[in-house]
Amino acid sequence: MIDFWLAAGLMLLIALSFLLIPVLRGRRAQREEDRTALNVALYQERLAELQEQLEEGVLSPEQLETGRAEAARELLADTEGVAPARVSSLGKALPLLAAIMVPVLGLGLYLHYGSSDKVELTTEFSQPPQSLEEMVARLERAAVAQPDSAEGLYFLGRAYMAQNRPGDAAKMFERTVGLAGRQPELLGQWAQAQYFADDKQWSDKTQALTDEALKADPKEVTSLGLLGIAAFEGKRYQEAITYWQRLLNELPEGDKSREALEGGIERARQQLLASGGKVEEAPVAKAQASIKVSVDLADAIKAQVLPGDSVFIFARAVSGPPAPLAVKRVTVADLPITVELGDTDAMMAQLKLSNFPEVQLMARISRAGQPTAGEWVGRGKPLSSSTRELQQLTIDSPDK
Repeated sequence: MIDFWLAAGLMLLIALSFLLIPVLRGRRAQREEDRTALNVALYQERLAELQEQLEEGVLSPEQLETGRAEAARELLADTEGVAPARVSSLGKALPLLAAIMVPVLGLGLYLHYGSSDKVELTTEFSQPPQSLEEMVARLERAAVAQPDSAEGLYFLGRAYMAQNRPGDAAKMFERTVGLAGRQPELLGQWAQAQYFADDKQWSDKTQALTDEALKADPKEVTSLGLLGIAAFEGKRYQEAITYWQRLLNELPEGDKSREALEGGIERARQQLLASGGKVEEAPVAKAQASIKVSVDLADAIKAQVLPGDSVFIFARAVSGPPAPLAVKRVTVADLPITVELGDTDAMMAQLKLSNFPEVQLMARISRAGQPTAGEWVGRGKPLSSSTRELQQLTIDSPDK
């Protein structure tokens, strides 16, 4: 940000010079005009003295003409080299006023219509946050600077949930749904935030959101987990086991939430057996999804990137939330490279490749280290999330 203001200050000084230099030149011209006026006054005084001497008989007519010629020569010698006076209808105050008002008005218009906040955010996002509070503050400023960014609002909602601010998170997810559409994953996130915002009281609104989400996608994991909680709290233990087992089948191996979920299923089993019920057989878990992709640079941009520039390789749902389903980070120096994106690379447990029938592969170069925006990008065509063939991806287009 300091570099930006230094450059702006330098350009301002250059602009002021074009306004002030004519004023300074005008002052010098004024001094020259004042000297000329003095010489003319002295010349006229000399002519008056010669005329008086002629009338008194001191000088003859011939001597009078000689004296006039001498005075004229002196006047010409004193005024030689003086530029002709310039006439301005604008006056001297207007350039000085312009020199003051131009930078003031320019700064005001820039602060109102400009993008200083985005310049500052780009600088901030180039450095990793030191705490959750710092990350939330950055996301909040990004939401103000880019209120129509569904991706930014979504991540802000997730950050609010991490801060135990479900009321604020519910508002962010509602805004995200308004921008990105009523996608099942977003509805599930909204329902979860609303449930906790209502002090864990099940409501018609929460029920409607989860019903809509599971109708569109029966594998929507956030809704499955939330309905399992509601069923357990309502002592509908078999229903809780069913929802949580369906959720467990969607989580990748090694996911940290699997252990807690398995513990919840076991407690529901014990409660069901203690009440004289019978535990139904759990559904069989399905295989995980993964896609291999080879990433390289187009020849046309190799000279325009730096070895240390960040490269984000990710997959996102063709019809789904704006957040990436799986992502890996390398640098330009690592290219060309082949990576594997799968369920184990999911950024969030409820968002993974196997939950979506079609995905799009992308690779983005970001000098600022920002995954959502950069300088260059490569986009693949929509493909099945169960694809096994190696995919080729070339970074070849400006990131718009």
